[in-house]
Amino acid sequence: MAAFPTVVSRDLAANVVISGVLIECGVMRNIMIFAAFIAGLGTLMAQMADKMTPALAHNASPKAAVAATVAQAGSRSINIPRDARGHFETEGRIDGQRIGFMIDTGASMIALNETSAARFGLRPARGDFNATVTTANGTIKAARTRLAMVDVGGLVVRDVDAMVLPDAALSENLLGLSFLSKLKRFEYANGQMVLEQ
Repeated sequence: MAAFPTVVSRDLAANVVISGVLIECGVMRNIMIFAAFIAGLGTLMAQMADKMTPALAHNASPKAAVAATVAQAGSRSINIPRDARGHFETEGRIDGQRIGFMIDTGASMIALNETSAARFGLRPARGDFNATVTTANGTIKAARTRLAMVDVGGLVVRDVDAMVLPDAALSENLLGLSFLSKLKRFEYANGQMVLEQ
């Protein structure tokens, strides 16, 4: 049987020769420390992911939580939950491009702020702001426009009247009656806004 000679290195770790292979224990110790560090890091990251996932699900914007259902043949509905502020917010598309909306049954039309409208190529000139609009913040001037297509959760309405308001007057885009009135129904039920086409 072969002997296993050991030699003490400068850092007091023993080197071992097993079956003709020299294993430096200082290097081995470093490998073990590194492996333990990686395992600990992996565990920490898994715990952080577990903690973040429920938080993200709880804090997810209602825009992502819209539930769409097919009620009857040819009919489609979506349920939009109330957000923490008590508003109904959803994401839609205008001519295929995403936009966030707050549903406002008191608004006669879709209202877009200038920044959002510019994303769709709507850039009214100053002279186009000739419609007088009464808002909660007072009377302001707006520019009338028409949107070829508005899609909210698969509910598609074409040729929709809208207005562009200055950014200072409108922080959130409003999904008003020019869209909602073209649906089969819209109603508040069980804490959600229900839209059906």
